[in-house]
Amino acid sequence: MRSTKVISTEKSQVLATRVAEELRVPVVDTRFSRFPDGELYLRAGELDDEMVIVSSVVDNDALVQLLLLIDACDGSSNTLVIPYLAYARQDKRFNPGEPISIRAVARALSHGVREIFVVNIHQPDALRYFRVTAANISIAPAVGRYIQSLEVSNPLILAPDEGAIAFAGDVAAVGGWDCDFLEKNRISSDEIRINPKSLNVSSRDVVLVDDIISTGGTLATAAGMLYRQGAATVHAACVHGVLSTGAYARLRSVGIATVASSDTYERACSCIPAAGEIARAIRPC
Repeated sequence: MRSTKVISTEKSQVLATRVAEELRVPVVDTRFSRFPDGELYLRAGELDDEMVIVSSVVDNDALVQLLLLIDACDGSSNTLVIPYLAYARQDKRFNPGEPISIRAVARALSHGVREIFVVNIHQPDALRYFRVTAANISIAPAVGRYIQSLEVSNPLILAPDEGAIAFAGDVAAVGGWDCDFLEKNRISSDEIRINPKSLNVSSRDVVLVDDIISTGGTLATAAGMLYRQGAATVHAACVHGVLSTGAYARLRSVGIATVASSDTYERACSCIPAAGEIARAIRPC
């Protein structure tokens, strides 16, 4: 059997180390620096026959680092794991003159690797833009296990909209919990009411789940309405905690008891480990 090591870019060190522990293989020490003109530089330690490259693309620097790292591993057979993939939301041309951003990124990242895994990509159809075999890993079971650790009784798992109900259903299946999605009803020209589609939240512990929390605006509005409808507590959990423009504080300020994300996007609230599901996808045995 060919030997394997795990290597990562700068902003995915924690998750990469956890993946290496799950796979029981070494992690490579990589040094990162920047030239005076802003140009990025890296130098990887000793590589192996097979490399698992772990890199969330959280910003433009991370994307360039990943391209450099793939090139540094050109003598190995490379499996690429992209826990969080920026540009995935621009998966079509919404206006004339726009790029299909995910297509451009996917094509660039397809060179020098033999297979690619992403984690809960926003639109799975975007995988078709990669030029090698690409698969989507869902860490809904890990989110469910996190919810089991909360001190909540028979929680109601709520998706923020119908599009996220499949993910919420997979989370709810871990504990056999009730699951529903939020439905927006326009009451007047300036008033919208948000309610669960089917289930009553009165006196219940509610967990809002989604693949990504960006600004948190929708969840903050939903939490306020859920409390007014009698929810006992409201929690929020997601895969990718982007949490831009003060989202974490915004969610806590409206009474959301806990806000948790996975380590696909490494944050202080990244308490849901993705490494187990990633390792099982890479080595399904």
